[in-house]
Amino acid sequence: MKAISVIKEELEQSSDGKRQALLAEYEGDGRKGVQNLILKYRKRAQALEEELSRLEGMKVFEKRYASSYCAICGVDEAGRGPLAGPVVAGACILPPDAEILYLNDSKKLSAKKRSLLYDEICEKASAYGVGIVPHGRIDEINILQATYEAMQQAVANLSVKPDLLLVDAVTIPKVPMKQVGIVKGDAKSVSIAAASILAKVTRDRIMMEMDSLYPEYGFGQNKGYGSAAHIEAIREHGACPVHRMTFIKNFLE
Repeated sequence: MKAISVIKEELEQSSDGKRQALLAEYEGDGRKGVQNLILKYRKRAQALEEELSRLEGMKVFEKRYASSYCAICGVDEAGRGPLAGPVVAGACILPPDAEILYLNDSKKLSAKKRSLLYDEICEKASAYGVGIVPHGRIDEINILQATYEAMQQAVANLSVKPDLLLVDAVTIPKVPMKQVGIVKGDAKSVSIAAASILAKVTRDRIMMEMDSLYPEYGFGQNKGYGSAAHIEAIREHGACPVHRMTFIKNFLE
């Protein structure tokens, strides 16, 4: 009879198909340790199946337009609401067969998970681009127009020209390709979800750099958003060079 540690190693190192055969083989082993292993790996397989099903559900828009458009690009932004820092947009074209587990709206993911997914998206995407519009430009043209500008930059920075844009909620002006706006698209489309992660991770990394320059504002924690501590810091220290003056004027009076 094999030691439980040997069975555990077999299960851990096996491919999915081989693992299922091993689970069936060890079903009759009455040892509690073996039965616990069988339960563990069957739960893991069930969770994987559910995740793959969820991801398929997030490909509904990509599948809907696949017969008419070759390069379908998701577009999303991060940083419309903060009091400091840039607004950042991401654009991403994923291959139809791309499998990126746990891809989702960036706001639903931990910072660690976003960072891991960012690397996987960059590795697996057919093309991706990022657009960054700084705080000064936001003050100059307003946040909506700055968001459009960041999205235009992100699309222009793609190495592959898309022929359809799936955009989270808005319609981007001055782009030549067809667009489909999807409300809460970052939770409904894998392409938009990927773009949202590219935008969010890029912006968070910028704000971490700003935190090292202006530590009194807590940018490492609040990422420029208007937390109580951030607002109190503005009132105490005034504005720093990366604050959006049109956003914080009420706190400086």
